[in-house]
Amino acid sequence: MKYSVVIPVFNRPDEVSELLSSLCSQRFKEFEVLVVEDGSTRTCCQEVAAQGRALNVRYFMKPNTGPGLTRNYGAERAEGEYLIFLDSDCVLSEGYLEAVDAELNKEPADAFGGPDRAHVDFSSMQKAINYAMTSFFTTGGIRGGKKKLDKFYPRSFNMGVKRTVFTALGGFSEMRFGEDIDLSIRLFEAGYRCRLFPEAWVWHKRRTDLKKFFKQVHNSGIARINLSKRHPGSLKIVHLLPAAFTLGVLFLLLGSVVCLWSLLPLLLFAVLIFVDASAKEKSMEVGLKAVCAAYVQLLGYGSGFLCAWWRRVVCGQGEFEAFKKNFYK
Repeated sequence: MKYSVVIPVFNRPDEVSELLSSLCSQRFKEFEVLVVEDGSTRTCCQEVAAQGRALNVRYFMKPNTGPGLTRNYGAERAEGEYLIFLDSDCVLSEGYLEAVDAELNKEPADAFGGPDRAHVDFSSMQKAINYAMTSFFTTGGIRGGKKKLDKFYPRSFNMGVKRTVFTALGGFSEMRFGEDIDLSIRLFEAGYRCRLFPEAWVWHKRRTDLKKFFKQVHNSGIARINLSKRHPGSLKIVHLLPAAFTLGVLFLLLGSVVCLWSLLPLLLFAVLIFVDASAKEKSMEVGLKAVCAAYVQLLGYGSGFLCAWWRRVVCGQGEFEAFKKNFYK
């Protein structure tokens, strides 16, 4: 078996059904699927059973421990040479695994990952949030891509690792946010090679509203400080940009009390996002929502970063995360 696809799931049966259906349609067939239920109250056992005849799939249930340790649970039971981790809110094109296999045959890699896109059927808000997460004008350059500001770090929504390498590194840590970057950093520290596979992309649904999106990116900002404490030297200047943006917005808003012209940079940024997103998505509605999503993303990440910096660096507190009780609400 060459590939083992590991899918951690928490209360998302509808999403799993769509992802499994896209796996059934893969042109490359040498793979198995492991679906691991992370203490869900709404399980996807029926959705998995419905695909059982067309797919080499195994289903597991375990107590809730978070996504990283749930991926480890699946990896321990996998048989493939390579582990491919996918989030349940992803959907694959028919040529996804074919693209992965072609890249590995062309040039070996210890770990790899691919980009994400918005499907034509996604809601306008999902497209706007996808734009905010992938645009070079927000943090797309930090996350890694063709126009990246930092080297490529595979992300767990679309991430592959050679099984022997994954085992040697002990898999994902217990972190609930930033666990994929933590693994990527350890890959680099151990001298392994990570590559971006541009054609191994996924449709990624992400969050469906701005409130949920804020919680996600706020915790991502916190995770960046947590990661810097675990891996001294991993914090780069580019990671400071959302925090600088957040402080800049606050400064300009305070300045607007004296002079309304202080708001001009904020308006120009909004126009830039609107024009670029509208052109890329061919929709002014998406463009307008992308302005909101971009501000939520940068301010959410920046505020989480600054909060964690104060608590962890200044006050010397331990690791933490926000919205523990209502993150999925």
